[in-house]
This record gives sequence, structure tokens and C-alpha cells, in this order.
Amino acid sequence: MKKDIILAGVGGQGILTIAAIIGSTAVKKNLYLKQAEVHGMSQRGGDVQSHLRISDKPIYSDLIAKGSADMILSVEPMESLRYLPFLKKDGYVITSTFTFKNIPNYPEDEEVYAEIDKLPNKIALDAEQIAKDIENPRASNVVVLGAAAPFLGFTIEELEGGIKDLFGNKGDDVVESNIKALHAGYNFAKSKIK
Repeated sequence: MKKDIILAGVGGQGILTIAAIIGSTAVKKNLYLKQAEVHGMSQRGGDVQSHLRISDKPIYSDLIAKGSADMILSVEPMESLRYLPFLKKDGYVITSTFTFKNIPNYPEDEEVYAEIDKLPNKIALDAEQIAKDIENPRASNVVVLGAAAPFLGFTIEELEGGIKDLFGNKGDDVVESNIKALHAGYNFAKSKIK
């Protein structure tokens, strides 16, 4: 198994939470894991990206070469487009469609969506609305992770374990609401896979 994932978004959207859940899941499966430190302005509102590499063989670099990422997992649609040069030809883009207009010249939403729609392998979902619908508006990042779950090489139950590891000390309600968010994204993605 080998997965190279670019995590992208805006500061404050939970990129590190996604990385921690995936990382915990990988470690429990005795996989090798490397994560590059977050690049960009990680304060709320600045663009953020991180490289996450998982393999059953030793990993020697924590950075993903251009054209070799298996997935771009993004909580902001324009940020998913920013890192397309890293994606391999048959790679997947999993992104929320909720825009975070953090720059004055942010393109029109329709332009961003049209570019995403051109991609052959993508799951685009309104993770913000899905999170609100399940009454956990702060878990849109976990909804996006759920949408990526069919492509990560882990079972949904293994990812639930990563959520329990990360949020277990916050109580059962927090754990269960995040597992619900994971399943909401997962079910959305499964309904879109042909």
C-alpha cells in the first residue's frame, strides 16, 4: 500500500485534524507515515497545505513530487485547484464546494466549480451544509475526510478508530458526532462512485 495525499485548505478549517485521524489510522495498521509540516500562512484565513505520505514500505522523503499525488483532499475548492500540478493523471480530488474568500481577487464560484467539474476523478460536496444537516457544523472537515474514505485504503471502521483516538478525551458525544460526520461524507461519496 502507498498513498501520497496533499491536504489543502485555509487556516482554521481543520487540515491538521484530518492529518491526525489518517495518521493515527495508519500507525495502528503498522504502516510507515511521513507528514511534511504545514506550508503557507496557517493562521485563520491563510492558505495551508500539507503533504501526507503513507506506505507499507519505508518512506525516505516527506514531500510529494509534482505529478505523483494519489489524492488532493481539500476543504476549500480553490485550494484544491492550486495543487493540481501535484496530482497524478488518475489521482482523485476530494473537495468541499464551500468557498472561503480569503483574497480580494477570489474568482467567481461558478468559475471554480467549472474547473473542478473538468477533472475526471473528483468528489465535490457541500461539506458545510452536510455538517449543518447532521447538527455538527464544526465537523465539515471530517465530512470531507469521509468523502475521501473510499479512496484511502482504510475501512470506514479503521477511520472511526482514528476519530476515537483523536477525540476520545473530549467525551463520547464528540466522538459520536464526528463519526456521524465521517459517515455522512462517506455515504455521499459512495452515492457518486460509478
